[in-house]
Amino acid sequence: MTDSFNHLSGAYVKVSTPAPYVALVELARNPVNAFHEPFWIELGQVFDKISQEPTVRAVVLASALPKLFSAGIDFTALTVHQGSDPARTAFLMRKHILGFQDCISAIERCPYPVIAATHGVAYGLSIDIISACDVRYAASNVVFAIKEVDVGLAADIGTLARLPKIAGNHSLVHELAYTGRNFSAAEAEKMGLVSRVVEGSRDEVVAAALEVAKLIAAKSPVAVAGTKHLLLHARDHSVRENLEYTATWNSAMLQTQDLMDAVKAAQKKQQPKFRPLSSKL
Repeated sequence: MTDSFNHLSGAYVKVSTPAPYVALVELARNPVNAFHEPFWIELGQVFDKISQEPTVRAVVLASALPKLFSAGIDFTALTVHQGSDPARTAFLMRKHILGFQDCISAIERCPYPVIAATHGVAYGLSIDIISACDVRYAASNVVFAIKEVDVGLAADIGTLARLPKIAGNHSLVHELAYTGRNFSAAEAEKMGLVSRVVEGSRDEVVAAALEVAKLIAAKSPVAVAGTKHLLLHARDHSVRENLEYTATWNSAMLQTQDLMDAVKAAQKKQQPKFRPLSSKL
């Protein structure tokens, strides 16, 4: 019997269980998934709750709206938190920005792989969000843009921190961040932002992402969660540091029963069955 993840849903973020061990997280704020503070706080809370669900093994992040992923920030949310002088205003604004960043970083903190499935419009904050995901798919009709420069600010929720470490073409990253111009799914694939372009729109790209999620969910949850953890460590550390850390990590993780279960299943030419990571993380 497969656990249902529907109870993790909120007012703007819907969670369902389309396949065993797979959570489908859908952005659902009409009309264009524009983010105001309650929306981004809820997104962070949902991913933090998913992180505590031991029967989740893979997550797909998509939009529930048929025409687009997200238009980005709700302009009504672009307010300055005023203090009694500029220094105190800066302290308030820094606290606000850090809190916003933390909500989006909940996607990266999630111990399970998160696959983004984008379609239609994916502007501004959309890039911050998908940059925090592990795998990114795009429908052929998607239009991306790092729009923050067009509203007078530098992107501050994750795009400028993560995108240069994701994309292989740093020149193009700089160009897109400076100009705010639109770029296509094909250009996103070329620069390395997405790993696959799926012909069609929402339904097609979500279906493709779910197929990959189901494939991941069939693997050892110990192996997959460890792989994500070590990949993120490698991104932020030197090769030597990561090798040493991986040796320490696997000195514990190689003791998992999953290793023997996988070997026995392979010998019998059967699909292995793995236990949840724990009763609660």
